[in-house]
Formats: sequence, structure tokens, C-alpha cells
Amino acid sequence: MLKIMQSEIVATAVRPQQYPEDNLAEAAFAGRSNVGKSSLLNLITGRKNLARVSGSPGKTQTINFYLVNKDHDPFRIVDLPGYGYAKVSKKITQDWGVMMETFLTTRKGLKKVFQLVDIRHKPTAQDVQMYEFLKYYNLDGPVIATKADKVSKREMQKQMQIIRNTLEMDKDAVIIPVSALKKTGVDEVLEAIEQVISQG
Repeated sequence: MLKIMQSEIVATAVRPQQYPEDNLAEAAFAGRSNVGKSSLLNLITGRKNLARVSGSPGKTQTINFYLVNKDHDPFRIVDLPGYGYAKVSKKITQDWGVMMETFLTTRKGLKKVFQLVDIRHKPTAQDVQMYEFLKYYNLDGPVIATKADKVSKREMQKQMQIIRNTLEMDKDAVIIPVSALKKTGVDEVLEAIEQVISQG
């Protein structure tokens, strides 16, 4: 199974000129502000502060590229800016849309996007829109249901079914429940990343 031995930030970008060279496989992570994306990235890389956990949602307005295992089978993890935070201005929201679309539609090394949703809530209209967009471009990777420690086992199954139905996921599409707090679901996410980056 994939082991992340090294990880470091190599680029912070808002436009294609700032992207690193498109010469490695990439797995990207997207989700609403406050869904726990930074905590997840820190958990799977085993680094406390690789992705900054922000106290103010909607703060990450850049695409962050992390180089993983640079000395052996390198690939990149891409942290996409959080969406759906109400206090962010309309202009930023528009810029965000353009920035995201440019990245998602032009990046040749990008294999799949892992979309994060909060397991406690039904996916929002923006979550659905994002998933439809990813599906359209054949970039829909596994969905990660965060904050799994906040629900009981029984509730978890029910919530995962709600996520599946709301996003209109294919029957064989994967949902991985994860808790950054309890450190559960890490192996499943690493396995999924490994499958994604090894795609031709």
C-alpha cells in the first residue's frame, strides 16, 4: 500500500503560469470551506502543518501543490480552494470558478478529484454542482465523508446513502468515511490515491 514518506509544498497558484510543470500524476482534493480538508491532508501525509488549518473558513484562495515522495515514485497532491463560504464576495466566487475550471480542464497530469463532504449533512447544491462538473470531465474520484466520528455506526450508513443519492453517484462509485480526529479511514484514502495516480 502507498506510504507517504515525504511531502512538501512546491507551488501556490492562482493562474496557470504559476503551476508546477505538468509532468507528474496528480490527485486533487476539493470541498466546501470548513469540511476538514486541511486536517485530512495533514493526516494522510503524517505532517501536522503541511496544509494550514484555518480558523476562518474560505481563507484558502489558492491552488496548493504538494510534492509527495520526491525520491521514489513521486506524484503531487493538489489542494483546491474551499468553496461555498457565504462571507466571500461575489467577485472572489467568480474568480474562484474561473481558476478552478482552468485547472480542472487543462491539467494533463490530473487523474481524479477527491470530493469531501461532511457526513453529518446532506450535500449542498454547490456540492452537487461540483460533483456534476467533475463527472462531466471524468474527474470524479472517491467521495470522502469527513467527520465520521460525529455519527454513530448506524447513522453513518444512513448518511452515506443520503450522500450517494443526493450526488447521484454511480452504483460502484466509492465513498470513504474518514475521521481526522480518530485517524480512521486513512488507509482507505491512501489506497484510493494509489489507484488513482497509477491510472494511465
